[in-house]
Amino acid sequence: MNIKRNIREFIQDKRAWTEPLSAADERMGFRGWRSRGYLPHFDAAGVRQMITYRLEDAMPANRRHEWETLLAIEDEREKRIRIESYLDAGHGECHLRQPEIAALVQENLLHFDGTRYRLLAWVVMPNHVHALIETAQTPLAEILHGWKSYTGKAANRLLERTGDFWQAEYFDRYIRDEEHFRKAVRYIENNPVKAGLAKSPEEWIFGSARHRSAGGSPASSSD
Repeated sequence: MNIKRNIREFIQDKRAWTEPLSAADERMGFRGWRSRGYLPHFDAAGVRQMITYRLEDAMPANRRHEWETLLAIEDEREKRIRIESYLDAGHGECHLRQPEIAALVQENLLHFDGTRYRLLAWVVMPNHVHALIETAQTPLAEILHGWKSYTGKAANRLLERTGDFWQAEYFDRYIRDEEHFRKAVRYIENNPVKAGLAKSPEEWIFGSARHRSAGGSPASSSD
């Protein structure tokens, strides 16, 4: 199956009905619908996005026959559900199980909240991260590069390892409306419960549900 051809066709369809980017957005580096590797991405200013990025070995090369089949699923909802279930199975070394590494990643997400983006919800899982943000004037690819470059180097130092820490690709889904926003927050914050890692969202230390219960204010759809 030609996965890359399917992605090109998907992006062409999306571009056909999506409003073109403004000249101002293009000057800031936003690119609208595009592809990187196996996945389509949408990038524009002022858009709420649910993002998933994962450790390098969360979808291992020696199990490529499993996850490449998932990427070939044409129904986007079914594809997302299957891939996220695959990540929840906990393949790889799961470095994010270590509290100091998970704390590093969480603090990095919070660091640029209110400047490069608004951080609306997040969770740090054993081998992947979900984040819900509203972009400002920084393109999504630049945000992801900043997250992964800093935390990858810092985590490698803590773990006394070398090599890629994060997978280069990432998943993103722009939020269509308030109902979609609420579902995205609920999915992100309940991910540890769904994966059998916690009894309640608030119990999981490295997530917005715990942060909010302690007096923080993520997951607000508007100021």
